[in-house]
Amino acid sequence: MTTYGTIPTSSASSPPANLEYISRAKERIKSGLAERRPWKLMLNVRALRLPTGFPDALSRVRTNLSFFRTNYAMVFLLILFLSLLWHPISLIVFVVMMAAWLFLYFLRDEPLAVFGRTIDDRVVLAVMSVLTLVFLLLTHATVNILVAVLIGAVVVVLHAAMRRTDDLSAEGGEAAGTRGLMTSVGSPSSS
Repeated sequence: MTTYGTIPTSSASSPPANLEYISRAKERIKSGLAERRPWKLMLNVRALRLPTGFPDALSRVRTNLSFFRTNYAMVFLLILFLSLLWHPISLIVFVVMMAAWLFLYFLRDEPLAVFGRTIDDRVVLAVMSVLTLVFLLLTHATVNILVAVLIGAVVVVLHAAMRRTDDLSAEGGEAAGTRGLMTSVGSPSSS
């Protein structure tokens, strides 16, 4: 008996691997972006005040960097991306590194484990930042990259120092369980 022109039924009953991968990626994007704080909360103009002194500014920077770390990483990467628009090779390297950022930092469902050891998110953030900079510096766009890193660092630290922290646990921290974070990192009552 010949089977010319028939469609195999074994592969038709299971979903294609590509569709499963895409649906898992969509779920990871949603859960990864769930860590991101609302931009409205981060960019609340009424919460911007000059710190009373250096200790207050340092406390704010620590608290805000912990609370808005995903938002700050996105801002920093956007500034870096915009600086590379006139360097196509650097832009390609940046897009490849962005894919690595998405899968290793933003879209992970569970903690990253290497050789059976769990890696902290701050370590992943630091390693990915260094690798991104090293690979981009190898593309000979050094001046653009250094200026972008400087601008990104100034923007992030300036915002973190000026953004009051007394409203963070009340508006967005309890849903993400950051009340303990606020007491361990810095006092939420610094205004």
